[in-house]
Formats: sequence, structure tokens, C-alpha cells
Amino acid sequence: MKRQKLQESMIPPYETALREAEKSAATIEKYLRHVRQFVAHDAGRKIDKALMLEYKTRLEKLYAPSSANAALAAVNGFLRFWGFESCGVKPFKVQKKLYCPEERELSREEYIRLVKAAKEKSSERLALLLESICATGIRVSELPYITVEAVARGEAVVHCKGKTRTVFLPAALQKKLRRYMQRQKIQSGPVFITRTGKPMNRSNIWREMKALCERAQVAPSKVFPHSLRHLFARTFYSIDHDVAKLADLLGHSNINTTRIYIITTGAEHRRKMETMRLVI
Repeated sequence: MKRQKLQESMIPPYETALREAEKSAATIEKYLRHVRQFVAHDAGRKIDKALMLEYKTRLEKLYAPSSANAALAAVNGFLRFWGFESCGVKPFKVQKKLYCPEERELSREEYIRLVKAAKEKSSERLALLLESICATGIRVSELPYITVEAVARGEAVVHCKGKTRTVFLPAALQKKLRRYMQRQKIQSGPVFITRTGKPMNRSNIWREMKALCERAQVAPSKVFPHSLRHLFARTFYSIDHDVAKLADLLGHSNINTTRIYIITTGAEHRRKMETMRLVI
């Protein structure tokens, strides 16, 4: 017989299932965070549709639709794992964004200032890390795949979310990475490592990037590792407008996900409209 009450002991088996499904570490962390919050708030209560509808209402008051939907996806999956699929609720409807808010889009000029600021702070590792993400479109969680061996091959073979793809390393980047590895005496394994020899993680990188904002005169709202991946996507797409090829490079199985990466602020659209001269 199914368990009828929400219990904290239900979380570890779900975590095991996520790992066996080969979900990425970032995805597992995000799902478990939402599930733990859900269980902590409603532990001991009967698992039914009413509970989930109440949870959905609570999310609506606290988060934007996209953030609330991320939480719902995690908790719906948790309930589905335990056989309570009928208790799942529908996600919030999110209007498709036509433009990216200007305060969130990192420009090429701002990216260059960030790299320059890193060099001025004598942080060669951080400057090269920024260039590596922006020049390849690699996810920050995939940086450990940029290894000494990958630099020698000119490509990193990335295993993520049960998929394998090749991330090409441009010749100019290879040259810089080889020089850096030689100076740092890195002979094998990941290129970007901490003083203790461990691969740099999302929190290390996020903290170091944020520390550049003031010197580079770039708004903190634009400075995230993922902003560099978005800049790579927009720059690549501007060359030949091949969204399918871009999806392959980014490792997206759904081309609609790729479209999110190439949304602009609307400035280009406004410039084109000004040249139409339809106001007599």
C-alpha cells in the first residue's frame, strides 16, 4: 500500500533515482532543494491533489512563474516517483519573451572589460576561464572537461545528462591554455583548479566573477557564468543564423531551448524599424 503521508524519509530514495537516471549534479541539487523545502513545510500531511494545489498557490505568491515552474517540476517528479502521479499539478503559463531585458544581457564590450579587469587583478586563471566559457559556449559545470588532454586534442568530450558531445577549442584559446598550463605546471587533468588541486566549481567562479563588477564597470545583474554562454550563442547565431547548428554546439536536445539564448534586447529591431521610414 502506498504511503499516504509526506515524510522526510522519502527524499533519499528519490535522490538515488535521480543519480541512477544520470541527471547532472546541478539538476539533482536544484530538484532536491525544491523537494526538501516542500517536505519541510508539509511533512506529516496527506499526499493528495489539495496539498499540491495549496503548494502551487504558495509558489505563485513567492516566485516569478518561471521559478515557480522549476519548483513544480521537481515536486511533480518526486510524487511521480512515489506513485502519486495523479496528484501532480500543471505548470503556470509563461508568456514567451520577445526581448531580453537590457539589464540582464551582457554585451561583447562588457565581456572584454571583465576579462581586462581580471588581468589587472593579476588573475590570469579567471581571465582565461572567462575566455574559455565565452569562446566555446561550454556550461560552467562542464569546465572540468577542459583538461590538459583535451587541449592537446583541440576538443573536449563532454558527458552530461546522459549525453555526449564534443566542445571544440579554438586555436587561439588552445595556445593560451598551453601557455597557462606550462606556467602553472599542470601536466594532466582539469586545467581550471583551485590551490588544493580540485576543479573549480560554480560557487568559486561566481564569487570571483562578481568581484570584477566594480573594476569593469559592469552591472552585477549581468555577471554570471551563464551570461558568457548566452553571449557565445548570440555571437555564433549572428554569423549564419543557423539555430540547429547552434543547438548542437550548446548540447540542447530541444531547439526551443536554444531560441531562448538568442533573444536580444530589441535594440536591433528598433534600429531596423527606424530605417523603414513608414512615418510619412
